Amino acid sequence: MASKFVPYTPDVEVVDTHFDKHSQTVIGKTQRFITGSVTSEGTGQAVRDAHAKGYGVVRGEVEILGDLPAEYAQGIYATPGRHDALIRFSNGSPHAGADARLGKATGLALKIFDIDGETLLEDEPDSHTFDYTNINAPIFFCNTVEHYLFIQELFLDAPEYFAQGRPGQHRFYRDFITGKGTLSEEDWAWDEFLAFLVVAQRPLVNLLLSTYWSMGAVRHGDYIAKVRFAPDPASAAAVVQRAIDPSSAEDVFRPALAAELRDRPYTFDIQVQLCADLQRMPVEDLTVEWPEKLSPFVTVAKLRLPQQDISGDDNLRKMDALSFTPWRVTAAHAPLGELMRARKEVYRQSSILRHELNNQERREPRSADEVLP
Repeated sequence: MASKFVPYTPDVEVVDTHFDKHSQTVIGKTQRFITGSVTSEGTGQAVRDAHAKGYGVVRGEVEILGDLPAEYAQGIYATPGRHDALIRFSNGSPHAGADARLGKATGLALKIFDIDGETLLEDEPDSHTFDYTNINAPIFFCNTVEHYLFIQELFLDAPEYFAQGRPGQHRFYRDFITGKGTLSEEDWAWDEFLAFLVVAQRPLVNLLLSTYWSMGAVRHGDYIAKVRFAPDPASAAAVVQRAIDPSSAEDVFRPALAAELRDRPYTFDIQVQLCADLQRMPVEDLTVEWPEKLSPFVTVAKLRLPQQDISGDDNLRKMDALSFTPWRVTAAHAPLGELMRARKEVYRQSSILRHELNNQERREPRSADEVLP
């Protein structure tokens, strides 16, 4: 019987003829920001150009479940088993500083160890690690590298906009929609702006209570998917420090996360949503949420976090030296779409520069024990 899901073929992606040119421009802007961040961000170190502030690196275990339906038992999920893992929780902003200034976008980056097969990173094919870089929203506010050129500038300059109060806020919104005056009216970025508002209105909760989605579509073996990490209901119900008040202290997310993990273990469900209709579940439009009535999320693995103490400064140092990228995956899980494709070289170049400026060795760990003994 034929599957109800759309099979993966290379033509599900659209290639812009200006992709390489725009990508190089993004890389140049990113490198300039990272170089300047050593002094501008007040930390004395170079920071990432997104998710600059991390809230801790956490030890975990991924259990890939058995007896999955054939469409879901694809790639790494075709082989049941347990794998050590590391998790980095972060804020989505390109800036450091007080949590109240950084917005509501947060991220969960996952690194899974002892995965068979070569990665899609040519300079480290045999790392045997597998990364996800997910955010706490089912959509994203950018679709093309051309749009990212002005959206990147807006977020790097966001503190200056919003420091001017309501007039600055209105100017930020206007520049977002009009591409800082570069877009014709019929091409104004309304879909991207509305998606930004959805992300900006996420509730402020303990990081363990958010669901985290892959920013765009990925290959899932013979199919196309989005991946999310959803809190296990029983674990979520046990969280004590639930709401987050950014006005109460400069750092609010990290202490709440550390307190929960010190007192109890936690579990996320790793879930896959397969594409069933390319029109209503597009690959190239990240502003569209894929309807669950067309294809529900199915749990394919468990991400378990044991009780642990992440409160020390050494935890932040170890976290900062790590590298996460959506392209540190096997070919069966390749990121799809223009913006996901752009992240490959942007992430690689920014990681190389950041580690160089911070005098950190850039080396993929072979085990979780190397980072958190």
